[in-house]
Amino acid sequence: MLVVDDDRSLLRALSIGLSARGYDVVTARTGTDGVTQVSLASPDVVVLDLGLPDLDGMEVCRRIRQWSQVPVIVLSAAGSEERKVAALDAGADDYVTKPFGMAELEARLRVALRRAQRAGPEEPTELVVGRIEVDLVHHMARLDGRPLELTGREFDLLAYLARHAGKVCTHQMILREVWGSAYGTEAHYLRVYAHRLRRKLGDAGHLLHTQPGVGYQLLEE
Repeated sequence: MLVVDDDRSLLRALSIGLSARGYDVVTARTGTDGVTQVSLASPDVVVLDLGLPDLDGMEVCRRIRQWSQVPVIVLSAAGSEERKVAALDAGADDYVTKPFGMAELEARLRVALRRAQRAGPEEPTELVVGRIEVDLVHHMARLDGRPLELTGREFDLLAYLARHAGKVCTHQMILREVWGSAYGTEAHYLRVYAHRLRRKLGDAGHLLHTQPGVGYQLLEE
């Protein structure tokens, strides 16, 4: 199990409490380290705080979801319905509001682990589509071995298309998976980001192919 939280006292309490209940606990105090630990430690479940010092917890969850289906239980002091919905849209499996009891957390962990046993195999952490390489763990992309300077959303768009290389992805599919379930008709977002991505791909920009009125396709060559 991986616990990601920047609160030292809570991190220690969770480590002691969960270890006493038979869990092997690995910890991380930043979002970046949390993403890396998911790749290195392959935990059965992740307990993730939203208020991290470097990356927002929801961004951490989105990054993990680009290649892993490990159950993620979010912890946060913010208990508003909007915050909970946003966390679930980002890929979290459950949401626990602070303060919470250890018995409640353990019950939610059991449910998450049961669901995980029915899940399919993990996706690769690196994608190679012709001249393009996408490193999902470190949130980096390369063209012919040269790093591409992409914004977070540009990377997410490229990563989504790379996971479905050669297939036509509709506007609605991309918006839902890259921007979130609240989006579905904002195709103008895609036009802007596709244009930026093509420009940064340079002479390989033609690999990002437009299907007029339908969506986009990342060509393998």
